[in-house]
Amino acid sequence: MTMSQKFNTGSGALHSIGVISCNSVNAVRRTEQSYMGSLMSENTRIDFIYLSEPDMIKAGVMNMPQCVDTMEAMFALLHKGDYRMAGPNSDSHGAMVTFPEESPFPTMPKPTADRRLMAMPAYLGGDFQTCGVKWYGSNVANRDKGLPRSILMFILSDVDTGAPLAYMSANLLSAYRTGAVPGVGARHLARKDARVIGLLGPGVMGKTTVASFMAACPAVDTIKIKGRSQKSLDSFLSWLSQEYPQITKVEIVDSVEAVVRDSDLVTYCNSGEVGDPETYPIVKREWVKPGAFLAMPASCSLDEGMSGPGVRKVMDSIGLYEAWYEEVPKPSHHHIPLVGMRFMDMIADGLMAKSELEDLGAIVAGATPGRQNDEEIIIMSVGGMPVEDVAWATVLYRNALEKGIGVKLNLWDTPVLR
Repeated sequence: MTMSQKFNTGSGALHSIGVISCNSVNAVRRTEQSYMGSLMSENTRIDFIYLSEPDMIKAGVMNMPQCVDTMEAMFALLHKGDYRMAGPNSDSHGAMVTFPEESPFPTMPKPTADRRLMAMPAYLGGDFQTCGVKWYGSNVANRDKGLPRSILMFILSDVDTGAPLAYMSANLLSAYRTGAVPGVGARHLARKDARVIGLLGPGVMGKTTVASFMAACPAVDTIKIKGRSQKSLDSFLSWLSQEYPQITKVEIVDSVEAVVRDSDLVTYCNSGEVGDPETYPIVKREWVKPGAFLAMPASCSLDEGMSGPGVRKVMDSIGLYEAWYEEVPKPSHHHIPLVGMRFMDMIADGLMAKSELEDLGAIVAGATPGRQNDEEIIIMSVGGMPVEDVAWATVLYRNALEKGIGVKLNLWDTPVLR
């Protein structure tokens, strides 16, 4: 079964206002309703498609330029308010099952590193008009079993009926939508002549963030990398040579200072224990060159110079951090190691005005200026939101329909209960 209307998220996207170049939402909805009509006839039959990880790859999940365009359109909708996430303020990251340090039940999981059982629901309007939820299962001990730390699945649903449209593998979906956000930031906030990337942590997040930087800043030809193991470095270098042969200078460095110094684009994609900000990798103002753009999707601490008024501070969504701040103990940076939470703590302590924070959605929509000169330093906190999963999943679902990818599964012909 094919789909005659789909997103056009290629190079024709209207980057200046963050609007994806696509058919009208009414046309998209009519097409999806037609598709749903073929699945939900008068006899109430419901089918949906299952997309395995190989299916997701065929549908374009690793197409980073398209993903960056899709995230840009999503951020414009966030600025308009045409979205909903969980929580009383509709901005929550999701709902997570937590485990006590001590339990009378010997089979209950312990709160070990990266232990997460979490549901992340969202609705996204505009030309998407879909909703969905990502189920996030994570345990760092998975690596001892030859498995990725996180095992993720996503269900995409029809907004009107709530019926499933697709059930899909979400590890790549999540990795690419997360990595695409720094690319959206770089498109609006990096210098146009950016050439040097500084990367801490050459793992999966490091790869996708570099891919999005390359989509936004094609002049890049140099990268400096700090990793913790030779295995991760070798994997990254092999990937880099295959995907981006235009990067002709690669330097392995041995300090976070060397990662930052003289870099136009900086990102920390490291992993580590959460709890004590003194152990998080730091950025010092003296290391940062004029005009640098820093996108931080992982744990990070800042010195006074980087926290001060001379540095522009951008959040991927201010509402997300406000929701997090309400949900976790204080100081919040001890529990969520992103620089955005450090800013929230500073605001609560009277060390920073909320007005110093800028929202990426407002920048994408043109309500707040992007980069204003070649000297300003800009740091962006990247937290990740379930609306990003909905946006990218919707595009991939529509790609899959058009290309006939996936396995059609039946929910029921006639429901037992109605």
